[in-house]
Amino acid sequence: MGTGGGRRVGRPRAAQRPDSGLTPRAELLAAAAELFTTRGYAATTTRAVAERAGMRQASMYHYVSGKEELLAELLESTVTPSLTFARKLLADDAAPAGSRLWELCRTDVELLCGGPHNLGGLYLLPEVRTERFAGFHAVRAELKDAYRQLLAATPAGGVLAKSELDLRTDLLFGLIEGVILVHRSDPERPVSAFAEATADAALRIAGI
Repeated sequence: MGTGGGRRVGRPRAAQRPDSGLTPRAELLAAAAELFTTRGYAATTTRAVAERAGMRQASMYHYVSGKEELLAELLESTVTPSLTFARKLLADDAAPAGSRLWELCRTDVELLCGGPHNLGGLYLLPEVRTERFAGFHAVRAELKDAYRQLLAATPAGGVLAKSELDLRTDLLFGLIEGVILVHRSDPERPVSAFAEATADAALRIAGI
């Protein structure tokens, strides 16, 4: 624990640090989220992430393989909660599909914009197009399909040809993800009001 000792390879520390209450891996993710969204992904070094998390660079590799693993997990964290909620909505046949679609839009926007860092902005990184991020793309595609299923279950969506349904889904999903950029330009806007207004606009795109 001292500054000397000659140990060159970092040693995993205890499961939690008393000062933060986070596990080392969670600390690394929090540090990466801050640095990737403020300095930029390419400009952020693994050393900078480790230092922000309060550990040596060598110690970092006990918990993650590097920047790509951190980015992949951060990206998936922006989608997974919405997908979990979408699955519940799809299973709830008692509620009208239009109401469920509105609720998914609202909740998805709140999740995208409610965190301390604008992680959705990382979607635009050219690195995200590579095979390394296939897990993120698979989860995102499943969420988009949930939007499509709910739209198709509405009276307006049920009469659309497949090509038109696909287009409406693309537009609706694009609006939801695009709010990340709008919110970044007006971060003081209350997220709840912003989410409701976006959900209203999304249903107009859907023809509801």
